[in-house]
Amino acid sequence: MGIFDFLSGEFIDVIHWVDDSRDTMVWRFEREGHAIKYGAKLTVREGQAAVFVHEGQLADVFTPGLYMLETNNMPILTTLQHWDHGFRSPFKSEIYFVNTTRFTDLKWGTKNPIMLRDPEFGPTRLRAFGTYAVKVTDPAKFMLEIVGTDGEFTMDEISFQIRNIIVQEFSRVVASSGIPVLDMAANTADLGKHVAEAISANIAAYGLAIPELYIENISLPPAVEEALDKRTSMGVVGDLNRYTQYATAEALQKGGEVSGGMGAGIGAGIGMAMGAQMAGRGPWGAAPAAATPPPPPPPPVEHVWHVAENGETKGPFSRATMGRMAADGSLTRQSHVWTAGQDGWKRAEDVAELAQLFTVLPPPPPET
Repeated sequence: MGIFDFLSGEFIDVIHWVDDSRDTMVWRFEREGHAIKYGAKLTVREGQAAVFVHEGQLADVFTPGLYMLETNNMPILTTLQHWDHGFRSPFKSEIYFVNTTRFTDLKWGTKNPIMLRDPEFGPTRLRAFGTYAVKVTDPAKFMLEIVGTDGEFTMDEISFQIRNIIVQEFSRVVASSGIPVLDMAANTADLGKHVAEAISANIAAYGLAIPELYIENISLPPAVEEALDKRTSMGVVGDLNRYTQYATAEALQKGGEVSGGMGAGIGAGIGMAMGAQMAGRGPWGAAPAAATPPPPPPPPVEHVWHVAENGETKGPFSRATMGRMAADGSLTRQSHVWTAGQDGWKRAEDVAELAQLFTVLPPPPPET
């Protein structure tokens, strides 16, 4: 074995990264003096990318695979490094491993309420929070724009900036959507997609992407929620008098439990008064105040009648007219009559309302 083969064997190295931190985005391979040996083996695993930086200049990006760091495999680096040593000397460069997997279950939320104009409630405020996922899509741009020379870059170092972008775009999307506050819960999926699309351009400038964004909750300020709860309660209660009686009984029962016998006695007395009131008496057994009489029923509907005579129909005649006709003989018991709602023609004597029109002759006077 020659001297050059021996020296080459001494410089063989293996460069790789195994991450178990779950939040590290970039890690720099540490070597004393940043001396990377010629012919070293670079292992890039799935979910990783390796960024090669030589003398402060980004030289190349390696995707998953096994690489031999030689001049024929690194054409970009060849133009930057002069190989003037016969035993193929090491070169001083830096290798950064970039995690390209998704970082999930990241939190975002509105620090202050968002002002918007609701079509039902008018100007109002709301809060929102949820989760999102982020991943590196362009390792070179991410290194240039965000990481720089940081030897170990974690998700926490950029999450604050991403949250600010999400909140900004969420505020704009929600304010311009025109969706009522009460209907936003049914549209959180669509709102999440619109927000993710709106921030994609800003995030892409960092070499990042947000594949998932979820809105878990949209809520109103406590004062507005309290007013909305009261409005909802009024609709649920229905009969306000019954609800007042129920609430009073509940309060008396709780008061009796707290104050013992005295409270129980007072509660029993008031409960009896309430029972008497519900039974129709006054609060303490006295006669109830005169109630307002109910309005009279509507007058009955007056019928009008038609009379069949010699194959012709005459009328309509009111009941008073029918009475005069019965008196002068133009309407007899055998005359056929009809009115609205009656099942066919009937004889006048068979209609109870008209039978009364025919005068019954009185019996002869008693003998004196």
